[in-house]
Formats: sequence, structure tokens, C-alpha cells
Amino acid sequence: MSYAYISILTGIMFSATLKTMEKTEVKTILVVDDEEEVTSALANTLKRVGYEVLTATTGRDALSKAKKHTPDLVILDIVMPGMDGGDVAAALAEDPVTADTPIIFLTALLAKAEETHIKTSGKHYILGKPVVGKELIALVNQILAC
Repeated sequence: MSYAYISILTGIMFSATLKTMEKTEVKTILVVDDEEEVTSALANTLKRVGYEVLTATTGRDALSKAKKHTPDLVILDIVMPGMDGGDVAAALAEDPVTADTPIIFLTALLAKAEETHIKTSGKHYILGKPVVGKELIALVNQILAC
């Protein structure tokens, strides 16, 4: 095989790889929990598998970031001081920019044995705390169809 032929093939494969990479959009996930340790741990888990992650520790901050960045998914603690997860979810549903964004609710009120990983309503899911990284990634991938 000649050098020119190999060079052409390599160039074609490189070009095809670049086009594939251009089409592959990195999904953005907004993680909301009033405990910074939780947001940090979840963010690190999601970043390790290639997601772009935004974090917020208050409901108001979450709404601001969701409106500005339009995440593909929100992971949202239910029990938070001030604006709780239900209030945040309702506000997201009312905004046309974020109305169709799926939400994974996190709660320590649900025992892991009771956790079902099923949709709670339409595009919303629920996970019990503590969250197991592999289970979270599997659910996120399922929701985002990765």
C-alpha cells in the first residue's frame, strides 16, 4: 500500500471522526441539593462519564441556571429549605424554556428497598438517598437515551 493511499484513508477516517464528534452533543445536567457535599459527589460521578454538570444549592439558583443554560436533565432534591424541590419543579414546568425538561427527584424519605426507579408522572423519576453511582448513571443514560 502506498503512502499516498494510506494518507488519503487516514484523512477520510479523521474527517469522519470529526463529523461524528461534531454531531455528538454533550448533555447538560443540573444537580440541585442544599447539601454541597451531595451536589459535589453527584457532579463528579456525572462528569466522569462525560456529562456537563451545573450545580445549585438553592431553588432560586436552580431556576436561574435552568433558564440560562437549559439543561437536558435536572436532578433535584425534594426537601430543601426555602423553595423545595416541588416548588422548583412547578416553576420549571411553568416556564416554556424548561417545561419539557425531565427531572430525577432525590429523597432521603424513600427507603432504598422501596425505590422503584419508575416514572412518577410523565417525565419525572425518583431515587432514594444515598444514591448509588451506577444506578444514577444507568437512569440518566436511560432518560437521555445515551
